[in-house]
Amino acid sequence: MIPRTTEHGEPEPDAGGGGRLAFAEAGAAADLAAFLRRQLAWDRAAAARLTAGGDTAGTVAAVFTRPARFDVLAVRPGRLREPARLDLTVSAGELLEGIDEESEAVVLPEPVTGPAWAGVLPPRGGWRQLAEVAHDEARAAAAGAVAEFRERRERLADPDRTREALDALAEEIWSRTLPGTALPLRAVHAAQALGFLRSDAPATVLSSGAWLRLGTPLGSIAVRGSGVRGLSVTPL
Repeated sequence: MIPRTTEHGEPEPDAGGGGRLAFAEAGAAADLAAFLRRQLAWDRAAAARLTAGGDTAGTVAAVFTRPARFDVLAVRPGRLREPARLDLTVSAGELLEGIDEESEAVVLPEPVTGPAWAGVLPPRGGWRQLAEVAHDEARAAAAGAVAEFRERRERLADPDRTREALDALAEEIWSRTLPGTALPLRAVHAAQALGFLRSDAPATVLSSGAWLRLGTPLGSIAVRGSGVRGLSVTPL
């Protein structure tokens, strides 16, 4: 682990297990807690990968998770009071337990052996904006797809409402793209479910190499290539 530095440039202990990160903005700790609670509602054993800095000390930490129902990567950024350099995978539940909303800080739990997805993250840079999407348009797209899934599911006769049939229906709907973009609707659905579309600011669709990303002021949803298959059939 690479050590943190203070605002005076002095080295601090590693920001690994037992380390502490303090956020620069009011409400950041509460927002991170809400994000983790949504993640844990789908997967109580979820992991989270935290990064900051890279080759140079950074003032922004990123928390990556893989929401179980959506087969995408979610990214929740947070500005830090002091530069930090870290890269570790932890239990999302233990990370939530370490959040102190009053002090706008989090005590980092001990690292865990990460799942396979944690080894393949979106690139840090090289993102090119492809489109801008109004927040109400993005929310309407997600809501319309959820409504279609539910309506078509109810039209199926009981003998035909098999897991295989529902999986195929979900794959058909959520693999469609947001109009005017190459972004699959599963990314927009995930952004809505995780609370990333609460801002009135437009969302942006970006690309970097094989990755597509839906970026908002509250977080991002990234999809690699044609997206990961196997979306759960239970829309929110």
